[in-house]
Amino acid sequence: MTAQESLVKYENAILISTTAGKQKRGKVKKNEKQQALPPLEGSTQTEDFLNSILPPREWTEDNQLWVQYVSSTPATRLDVINLQDHLDRKLQQRQARETGICPVREELYSQTFDELIRQITISCVERGLLLLRVRDEARMTVAAYQTLYESSIAFGMRKALMAEYRRAEMEANASKLRTDNDDLNRQVSDLRNRCEELLKVEAERRAADEAKHTEDVEKLKNVNAQLKSNLEAMLSAPQRK
Repeated sequence: MTAQESLVKYENAILISTTAGKQKRGKVKKNEKQQALPPLEGSTQTEDFLNSILPPREWTEDNQLWVQYVSSTPATRLDVINLQDHLDRKLQQRQARETGICPVREELYSQTFDELIRQITISCVERGLLLLRVRDEARMTVAAYQTLYESSIAFGMRKALMAEYRRAEMEANASKLRTDNDDLNRQVSDLRNRCEELLKVEAERRAADEAKHTEDVEKLKNVNAQLKSNLEAMLSAPQRK
């Protein structure tokens, strides 16, 4: 594992230890550097603030532990221009999106802001600490929005699943209602056919009864006429003495 390239300016890496159990070299080199060059007034305090604001990064390479402290060298106008050019080049190389949510763009701008904090802290510690508070507050706000976004996504997914489940349930209910409606329509059709058959049979029976009644009436009329004719003939016949 090697140190990743960053927009934050760091000092040269220092070898801390190896897996063979050798003694630490970082503090030795640091002490030798302090003995060789007497520290400037306030430089140690500034380095302490920088290390608290931007902690040193550590990594392992070839079974050796390395540490790299943030640089305490003051920045010039050229350094700021180079930082801007380096940022634009990194955005283009890593194909960061210009709009929307982009982790690459967020990471690069975060490194740029950390580098600006480093540059400002060297010249004014109080201003650097204030910018650190601003940075932490911005990160907390972004984290809160991200949590809210994830929560809204989860809520939307639950609502979508619930709506899908309800839609399936309603479709099944609608299918059942359509089936019941078809059954009822068949029953109505069967009952209507039976009613029509019963009406037809009843009409035929009534017609037959009426025809029979008419025939009986005609027979009775004929019998009555015959009897009447016989009676008149008997009454009109001369009486015997």
